[in-house]
Amino acid sequence: MGKGDGKPDPVPAVKNAETTRVYPLWDVEKEVKPMQFPDASGKRVNMMYPTDASYWKKVKDFVDYEPLTAIPDATRSALLSIGIVKGKPFAPTAKQQEMLKKAVEAAPRMILARRQVGRDDQRQLYYKDRQWETSWAGATAEWMQYGTLDANQRAAFFQIAYSSAAAMVMHTTGAGSKYPFATKDNTGKFLDGSNTYKLHLPPNPPAALFWAVTAYNITDGTMPETDQLLPSTNGYYNIPKNQDGSIDLWFGPNKPEGVADSAFIKTVSGRNFLVALRLYGTEDGFYDQTWVPDDLVQTNK
Repeated sequence: MGKGDGKPDPVPAVKNAETTRVYPLWDVEKEVKPMQFPDASGKRVNMMYPTDASYWKKVKDFVDYEPLTAIPDATRSALLSIGIVKGKPFAPTAKQQEMLKKAVEAAPRMILARRQVGRDDQRQLYYKDRQWETSWAGATAEWMQYGTLDANQRAAFFQIAYSSAAAMVMHTTGAGSKYPFATKDNTGKFLDGSNTYKLHLPPNPPAALFWAVTAYNITDGTMPETDQLLPSTNGYYNIPKNQDGSIDLWFGPNKPEGVADSAFIKTVSGRNFLVALRLYGTEDGFYDQTWVPDDLVQTNK
């Protein structure tokens, strides 16, 4: 999580995690075998869902592997309409395969387009004069708004995030978490990895636990693949501060001269990206908007 003085030591946490065993309650505990935890540190692993015809095979494997109740009735009904049923062969015709291929290729583009354009009611914007957005414009942890499931907002969220939690929408000072993100600079242009940007954060980010800033690929929420270990920095790092306690973070394909490593996040030239500001244990300054992050500004530095 951090580096330098005061960083958390991950060794005890890893050792504790490796003692975990998950098994059905009806199993005899002493007969349960230890779980395996392969060390993937330093290895590049593609954990993304496919966006080609192989997607449907993965869906079928998931349906067969998981218990029936793991999938909501409405979802199982939709899968039934295309021939995916637990325990039964999935053998689409050539015509069906063509249609399924078109669907899995078009869906991510449609979701991205909706997310980029934004909502008609602009509910996704945190501030009237900033580009920062919330993926939780669906209002509740169940993506309900005005008594209706906001399927579009849910799809937009899970295209760039792998999980959700009720804590992400709670409004209790010092608890829960908030993840404002930006896809555009202060002029409204989409963030381009070929450019250099500066992000100015006022003093004392309102996070009782810790805060972090991370860059993600705009299309799917994966991290930009660069020679930087992680496209992220956080409050545990030794980031240089301005005289008033504020900090400046930099994004771009090359680190500007004079910028500390801890204040720089590398991007991929020619690829759009988004920036997420992660506030863990969100405090009053965020809710009452007495603490407001600046927009990213393109610079020539």
